[in-house]
Amino acid sequence: MKATYTIDPAHSGAHFTVRHLMITNVRGSFKKVTGTVVYDPENPADSTVQAEIDASSISTNEDQRDAHLRSADFLDVEKFPTITFRSTKIDPAGEGEWKVTGDLTIHGVTRPVVLKVEGPGAEAKDPWGNFRAGASATTKIKRSDFGLTWNAALETGGFVVGDELKIELELSLVKAADASRAA
Repeated sequence: MKATYTIDPAHSGAHFTVRHLMITNVRGSFKKVTGTVVYDPENPADSTVQAEIDASSISTNEDQRDAHLRSADFLDVEKFPTITFRSTKIDPAGEGEWKVTGDLTIHGVTRPVVLKVEGPGAEAKDPWGNFRAGASATTKIKRSDFGLTWNAALETGGFVVGDELKIELELSLVKAADASRAA
């Protein structure tokens, strides 16, 4: 039986890692993630995922870098305020694992991506009577595929910012108590 969950933004996160100066990785996150997961445990291929990220909520714990990432050089949040994902296909990939294919839109450019997903785990009832489940997802993308091409060459060769982004999602999914009784 299908169940509809909302992504709990207070307990979920979208994180990324990118190479900086060709020598180290910089990690960042987006603080505002929302969306809906419709999960059918009897027929997972009938499940769907829709997520939205407030692009201006980016944080790398460095205010000047964050301002630059919000600017027209990168995310251009005034023109493209959201990052979205909409699933198009879900395939099994092992026990409790899935390949979720979907359309990712960043900076106004939409490209197909495949998320490697673990979960959702078993539901648990929270202290407020809601039912929760969790899931984790990972993928890699090239930022240049989404029109994020700003860079600067280094004297020693290479560039300031790597092209490959590693993306990790941690999702806390909530099904309202009323919805679970109606299902």
